[in-house]
Amino acid sequence: MSDTPRRRHTIARHGQLETPSPLSQLLKFIAIGLAVVLVSGFGVGVYIAYDFSSTVAANAVDLDGQEVIPPDIGEYESGFNLVLTGVDTCEEKYKDLFGDRCTGGDAEGTLNDVNLLVHVSQEPRRITVVSFPRDLMLPIPECTDEDGNVHSAMSKQPLNTAYTDGGLNCVVQTISQLTGQDVQFAASVTFGGVIEITNAIGGVDVCLANPIKDRYTGLDMTAGTHTVEGLQALQFLRTRHGVGDGSDLGRIGNQQQYMSSLARKMISGEVLGNVPVMLKLANTALSNLEASTSLANNPMTLVQIALAVKSVPFEDIVFVQYPTGADYADPNKVVPNEEAAAALWDAIEANAQLQITHENNSNDGVVVKEPTEPSAPVDEATPDPAATPDNVVALPDSIKGNSAAQETCSNGNVR
Repeated sequence: MSDTPRRRHTIARHGQLETPSPLSQLLKFIAIGLAVVLVSGFGVGVYIAYDFSSTVAANAVDLDGQEVIPPDIGEYESGFNLVLTGVDTCEEKYKDLFGDRCTGGDAEGTLNDVNLLVHVSQEPRRITVVSFPRDLMLPIPECTDEDGNVHSAMSKQPLNTAYTDGGLNCVVQTISQLTGQDVQFAASVTFGGVIEITNAIGGVDVCLANPIKDRYTGLDMTAGTHTVEGLQALQFLRTRHGVGDGSDLGRIGNQQQYMSSLARKMISGEVLGNVPVMLKLANTALSNLEASTSLANNPMTLVQIALAVKSVPFEDIVFVQYPTGADYADPNKVVPNEEAAAALWDAIEANAQLQITHENNSNDGVVVKEPTEPSAPVDEATPDPAATPDNVVALPDSIKGNSAAQETCSNGNVR
């Protein structure tokens, strides 16, 4: 494989740079944005299926090596995978919010700055959302762009350049090659979709352990619980210098708090029980969605996914950061921690209940909020077979994350 640079150079966004990054990490919660569709239930799902065919299918993307999708997703004996990516497309309606990313020297191309692999296991159903840092240095396979131009394989490039090379398919092939996971479904979402979803849902509650004051994003929030929407939500999701050690990895943790809170709000009934809100959110997601043909060709597949995940308990919805180590060639980049990653994929393959052992510290973007109420007593007479010690795996402490059952608070920079 050639190591000759062929991609445009972007500002390194992992380290503590003195210039603010664009709103790329804002899209970290696209998985939950799409969950508006995925966990909406059968009634709303039928409506979505109808609109989906006319809105999305025309722009569907083929995935290389895609096998025929079975009529029933229950046939996936090891569960299935969905890659979700957030792209920093400069849409006319929102470009003024993105500064130099849309008007300056860094305005060329489209980056996949948010990259998630969502694994939905076979029974008992569990959901694991793996977040990959955008500055993760890794091999990118040969990809063909929308104009038919072939981009040669590269042995070491930032993950967030894959979309520039070959669109959604290239992102999927890059993540599949890294993880060894077959990917059945994929979708990308723009900035606009995230902005509209945040407003349509009526805001999301976030917790701050310490105040945040970030001159780069303009975010200025006191400690405590806040409902964020609109511009403030963008600032919260964007902030890097305002949390932890100021790195992109700290921001990922902070945004996982946002995803968890949004998941709890939707699944608790505040959103799923409100059909008009659900339809509005579904339409918003669809209008900003680029999907793989495996999703677009048979809209009822989306309904099946909804039915598969809508009853997963909070403790079995787990958000993790893909484990990384420092890239000694560039302090602003990271490289895969292959040993820890292997432990993660082994646990997922075993459909184990994942236990996060990492203890957050001052460098992390969030701190774990201690529960204010005691846990419900366990009925030992009827133990849950899915929660026996034989089916619980403690992940290496190098893997950060939390379940939707845990509440975390932003580790603000004002102490």
